[in-house]
Amino acid sequence: MSQDFEQSGSHPGRVLVIDLEDNSLQVGNVMKGLASDPRIAILRYLGGSSCSVNEIAKALGMPPSTATMHVNILEEAGLVHTELKPATRGLQKICARTYDRVVVVLPRGELPADNVIDISMPIGMYVDCQVEPTCGLASETGIIGQFDDFNTFYDPGRVNAQLLWFKQGYVEYRFPNRLPPQSTLKSLQISLEICSEAPLHSDEWLSDITLWINAVEIGTWTSPGDFGGTRGALTPSWWEEWNSQYGLLKMWKVNQVGSFVDGNMVSNVTLSDLRIGHSGYISVRIGVKPDAANVGGLNIFGRAFGNYPQDIVMRMVYEP
Repeated sequence: MSQDFEQSGSHPGRVLVIDLEDNSLQVGNVMKGLASDPRIAILRYLGGSSCSVNEIAKALGMPPSTATMHVNILEEAGLVHTELKPATRGLQKICARTYDRVVVVLPRGELPADNVIDISMPIGMYVDCQVEPTCGLASETGIIGQFDDFNTFYDPGRVNAQLLWFKQGYVEYRFPNRLPPQSTLKSLQISLEICSEAPLHSDEWLSDITLWINAVEIGTWTSPGDFGGTRGALTPSWWEEWNSQYGLLKMWKVNQVGSFVDGNMVSNVTLSDLRIGHSGYISVRIGVKPDAANVGGLNIFGRAFGNYPQDIVMRMVYEP
C-alpha cells in the first residue's frame, strides 16, 4: 500500500513512499506516470510554481493537446493536482505538483518463505551500550531524556526510540535464535538505516561504522555523511530539518564464503566463525571504534524516522 507523509519547513509539499510489492492500481499509475521523459519534464517544471496547461506546453515546446494528455496521466497517478480558475475566455486548468519526492521500495526477492526467518528489532531494545557525546534518543513524538547525556541511554523510555545517535561507542542487541532444529544456516543478514553523526548535519562527514555478531567483528562500512536539510519521508514534523533526517539502508551479510556489505566482501569471517547453534540468542553490536580512521559517529533510524519503514532486521536463510 502506498504511503504519503506531510512535509513542513523550508521544503513544501509531501513525500510519497511506494512499495513495488504492492500490486494496487495506485502503485501502477504512479510508475506509469514516472515512466515518461515528457512527464518528468512537467514534474520538474512544476517544482517552482503552479501554472496552466498552456503555460506548460509553451515552456516545454509541446502541443497543448500533448501537454493535456500527460497532465491527465499525472493527475490520475496523484502526482499532479489541478483546479479550474477563471480566465479571459472561460476557465483554465491550473496544475500543481503534489509531491516533492517519491521514494520507491524495491521488491525483497522471491526467497521461499518456509526457509527464511525475519526478526525485526526496535532500535531502542538494545541490551548493552557504551556511547560518547554527541548522543541522544528521540521517539516519534519527542526527545527522550537529555541531549548529550549518556545516562539517557539507560532511560526506560529508550524502548520507544525511533532515532538514536552518538559520536563513538556502540549499542548491542540480542536477537532470538529461531533456527529450526536439524536445519543448516546458509546465511545471516542484518539490515538497518544508518548514517554518520555530524554537528547538525553534513553530506560529507565520513564515519567508519562496524558490525559485530556474537562478538566477532564482521566488517566496517564507511558512511559518506550525515544527511539533512531535506526531511526524511518518515521523519516527524516536530524534528527540525537542520538535524539528521535520513540514512542509507545498509546490509551486512555472512555466509560460508565470507562477510559482505551490500554485496561487497569486507572480511573472511564465515558463518562457522560465529558459532551459531540452535538455541539461545544471537548478539549484534553496531558501533564506531575509538581507533577508527574516521570517527564520525552514527545515527540509527527506526521505522518511524528516515526514509525506510523498518527497524533493525535480522534475516536467517536456512536449509531444512
